[in-house]
Amino acid sequence: MKRIALVIGNAAYPEQPLANPRHDAEDIATVLRKFEFDVLEIKDVSHEGMQRALIEFRSQLHLADLGLFFFAGHGLQIDGKNYLLATDTSMEDPVDVRFSSMELDHVIATMERAQTTTNVIILDACRNNPWERRWHRSGGTQGLASVYVPRGTLIAFATSPGQTAADGVGQRNGKYTSALLKHIGTPDCTIEAMFKRVRNTLSVATNGKQISWEHTSLASEFFFNRSVGARIDQYSEKALKDGLLELDDSAPSHQIIRSLKVLTWNVQNGAVMKLVPETMRKFTKNNLFIIGRNVYQAACGNARSATQFIDDFPAKTRGLLEEKRRALLDGMLFEAFFDSNGRLREQFKDRRFGQLFDLQRYESTNPSFDFIAECLLPYANQFHALPGKAGEVAVDIVLEAREQPECPYVARICIASGNLLRPEDDDTELEEPKRYRSYSIEAFEERISTQLLIPQHLLSFAYTGVTRKPSHVNSPTDWTVRKLIG
Repeated sequence: MKRIALVIGNAAYPEQPLANPRHDAEDIATVLRKFEFDVLEIKDVSHEGMQRALIEFRSQLHLADLGLFFFAGHGLQIDGKNYLLATDTSMEDPVDVRFSSMELDHVIATMERAQTTTNVIILDACRNNPWERRWHRSGGTQGLASVYVPRGTLIAFATSPGQTAADGVGQRNGKYTSALLKHIGTPDCTIEAMFKRVRNTLSVATNGKQISWEHTSLASEFFFNRSVGARIDQYSEKALKDGLLELDDSAPSHQIIRSLKVLTWNVQNGAVMKLVPETMRKFTKNNLFIIGRNVYQAACGNARSATQFIDDFPAKTRGLLEEKRRALLDGMLFEAFFDSNGRLREQFKDRRFGQLFDLQRYESTNPSFDFIAECLLPYANQFHALPGKAGEVAVDIVLEAREQPECPYVARICIASGNLLRPEDDDTELEEPKRYRSYSIEAFEERISTQLLIPQHLLSFAYTGVTRKPSHVNSPTDWTVRKLIG
C-alpha cells in the first residue's frame, strides 16, 4: 500500500505566533515516515507555498492508496467554512482571510478526486480567533465547523465543532498532537480505536475541557502500525514472540531450546550437535523457527558449534523437508532484527550478520530472505537497503594520504554521492573525527558491510584519492555509517 502525506506546521504568524506547530509537524512527519509514508513536510509557509504544496500532494495522490493531510496552526471558520491560515494570511477583514488562506473544503475535494482508497485529515487548528474583535461585522465563529466527509475519509479535529483547542504551554507539542503521538504507533489498533485513545488522553490532560472529534465514512479498516505478528502468518505468535514460550522438557525440541538459552558454551555446543536431520524431521516448523532464533543467539555469543552450523547450513540441513529447512533459517534471520516480543530491535543483533547473510548466495535460501524482507518492509526507512533484497550497492571510499600514504585515512564513505560517515554519538557536534584505527582492507570492508546491513557479496567498493587500492586504511573509531533513525 503506497501512503502519501502532506504535513504543514505554521507557527510564525506576525501578530499571533504559536509555540508548538513547527514541532508538531516535525514529530508527526517523523512518525509517518516510520509507517511507510512518503511525506511532504513544510513549515511556516505562505499562502502561495501552501497552494503549491497542495498541488504537489495532489500529483502524488493519484499514485497512492492512502492520503493523509496534517495541519497544525491557526484555523478558523467564517460563515460556516473552515480556513487554515498561512503565515502571510491577511487578517484585516474576513474577506481577506478567504482569499489568502487554505480552505479546508479545497483539501477535502483534492483528496476525494484522487480516488485513493482511504483519506485521513488531521487538524490541530482550532485555537481562538484573536482577530475577531477587529472585524466589526464578524463572520467568524469559535473553533471549526462541521464538514462534509466523502466516502473513505476520516477527518479528525483537535476539539469538537465550535470549541477551541489549547496550546501545550511550555511543552514541545500542542495538547492534541501530544496525545496523538502517544497513540498513533499502537500496534494493531484501528484508526478509529486509536482516536478514541487520543480523546481519552486529551480529556485527562485538559481536565475535560477539550474533547477531540472525528467525522468518518471509512469503508475499511486502517492501521498505522501493523505488528509483525499480524502481518506474518507462516508462524505462530509464540514463535514470533518467543518470550511467551513456556518450555516443556518432555519435548525434545524444547530441551534443545532450553540448552541453547543457557549462556554456557559447552551446553550450547552440545545442543547444536543434536541438530541433525534425523532428529529435526520430528520437530514442528514453529519449534524449528524458535531453534533457529536461538542458534543465531548462541552464535552471536561465540558458541563455536552454532557459528559452524550457520557456516555449514546447506550441509547440516540436507534431507530436511523444504518447509522445515526454511523455518530454521527464517528463525535465524528474524532473531537478528526482532526481539523476544516480536518488536523491531533498537539495536540490531549484527555480530554474525556477514556470516548469516552470506547464505543469501544460495538459490535454495531465497524464500527465507524474501521472508525477512517482508517482515522488515514497514521499517524500510531504517535501512540504507532493505535486508533480504538482492541488488548490488556501490560504495565510494574517499581517502586522504596525510602523513601515512601507505595507510591512508578514510575521509568520506558515500552511496549515491551522499556521505554516510557520521559520529556514533548523535548528540556530538564534532565536525571531524578525533581518533583513527588501522584496519586491513578486508576487515574494513567487513565492518562497513555490517554497519550498512548489506552483505559483502552485494557491495562493490571503489577507492579514490590514492593511486592504487591500499592494503590497510585508517578509519575513524567513533564514527559510523549506520542509518540514523528519527
